[in-house]
Amino acid sequence: MNKGTWDIIRAKYVASAVRADQYPADKMIEAAFIGRSNVGKSSLINSLCRRNGLARVSATPGKTQTINFYELEAKRASEGLDERARFYLVDLPGYGFARTNKSNKEQWSGFISKYLSGSENLALVCQLIDIRHKPLESDLECFRWLKQCGLNVQVILTKSDKLSKNAAMSQKALFKREMGLKEHEIMTYTSSAHTNRGELISRIMQALGADHAEVEEE
Repeated sequence: MNKGTWDIIRAKYVASAVRADQYPADKMIEAAFIGRSNVGKSSLINSLCRRNGLARVSATPGKTQTINFYELEAKRASEGLDERARFYLVDLPGYGFARTNKSNKEQWSGFISKYLSGSENLALVCQLIDIRHKPLESDLECFRWLKQCGLNVQVILTKSDKLSKNAAMSQKALFKREMGLKEHEIMTYTSSAHTNRGELISRIMQALGADHAEVEEE
């Protein structure tokens, strides 16, 4: 059967949480987003969902201190059918280990690790990294930690529009080599132009699997 491509057709804010008892009562499969506090995570989420202002873009990076849940609905057309899938996009607080002391780092790690280790529905973690810089220790440390937790990680290099095409390709190759990534585990993204939006949606939906999809006749 010929199947079309997935697209995000609806997105809404559901809840903010600092404890497990504040997570949404309805359980759905989840894709989490994590990155340094100035990596452009809110802009990417808004671009992905095509909803300006869905995730607040703070003038003060790192201000968000809660786990924010958004309910997304994706859709793709196939022969005579609409396939629909609902899932949570989970926005995790930004990290900036280089600028925090040990106690702040431990507090952040404890807060986030409870979610990462406690969620039975987490199918993918998208780690956002600024493409303009060399791999920072905090990024590498976070990546190693996620992998040690046995999580499925998709690395997304943000702000690729700030570099030339050749420079962006060179940086992607550097991160791929330094982090030991396969081609499908890393990609670039430009929020302002929605560059590679379709590819990111496709990778998210592939990671979430098909079992959760609600198939409806058109």
